[in-house]
Amino acid sequence: MKRLAFLILSFSHFLFTATAQTEVSDFVPGISQEGVKYFLPQTALRVTVVAEKTVTTPGDLNKYAFRYLRLKDVPTEPQTHWAIQDIKVEPFGMPDPEKAFNVKVNSKTVAPLVSLTRDGILLAINTDAQEEELPALPQSVPAPAPLNAKQYMNQEMLSAGSTAKLAELCAQEIYDIRDSRNALVRGEADNTPKDGEQLRLMLTQLETQATALEQLFSGTTQVSTEVFSFTFLPTEETEKEVLFRFSQLLGVVDKDDLSGQPVYIQIKNLGGLPAKPEEPANEKKKVLAFLSKKHDTEKGVFYNVAAREAVSVFDINQTYVNLECSMGQFGYTEVLSHVLFDKRPTTRVTFYQENGGLKKLEQ
Repeated sequence: MKRLAFLILSFSHFLFTATAQTEVSDFVPGISQEGVKYFLPQTALRVTVVAEKTVTTPGDLNKYAFRYLRLKDVPTEPQTHWAIQDIKVEPFGMPDPEKAFNVKVNSKTVAPLVSLTRDGILLAINTDAQEEELPALPQSVPAPAPLNAKQYMNQEMLSAGSTAKLAELCAQEIYDIRDSRNALVRGEADNTPKDGEQLRLMLTQLETQATALEQLFSGTTQVSTEVFSFTFLPTEETEKEVLFRFSQLLGVVDKDDLSGQPVYIQIKNLGGLPAKPEEPANEKKKVLAFLSKKHDTEKGVFYNVAAREAVSVFDINQTYVNLECSMGQFGYTEVLSHVLFDKRPTTRVTFYQENGGLKKLEQ
């Protein structure tokens, strides 16, 4: 969390008169007058997928696994398998380029005393506010390094002239280690230590040596945890849209990559939003036309009336995410009258960073 500095304009002229007005207009580069430029946010979603990766590698002596150790069904080909462990969806605010405004500098108004995020989203007026950051992503967990069997081979094994001879010698060594371990556990070994900790260390060393040699026959299985994260910006409510695809061989892949099975997202309005003002039919012009109409009738500070949405993430087998959040792009824009700031110097307003909605108003 980082404390945001106030952008204080006209600091030495906090004089309030009945005619002072807070002027807010659409921000047009090269045309807008000097002032505080801010954006209202559209609500984006950070999607985080935690997946488990299992890599199976056959042992160099897998052909002799049953002959010498009676091991069945050992892997003979490399295999990789991915599985989803968890999916998390976190809403956050992104500047909406269609909702950029300019608060004109006025020596007789307090509205230019504002707090913004680093990318210009309006957070507060006449009060302090802190920018909220998304939590840190979970850490990937790498697979432990596999044992190196050569470190536990004696000279005869290392100099074996054929794979068959090496398999025979390794198998014999494994049986000798097992016999030594059993003798230590039973207290029958000539060099059985009297100290419990020393005995534990000896048993651990023998177990490690046996495992390293056995893996030459049985192969190894390495399990790691990987984290994938990306941003999804909803532009419309949807019943079933492909969010990404997941492959058991490759993990998370793009939603257009047919090598993976689809994971869907549903965004559904929960109702309860006040009726929208009448808007033009043209989708591209409706926001600007509505805001221009507001500018003609009233001056003030614009904010979002966000829509409450239910968000679900699922595939054909299960549902991973169910959450509710408010989204600025699916609501509409309203105005806080300039009177609140021109005549009431103590008016303090804070806004929701993720959707631009009105959070708190104090007078």
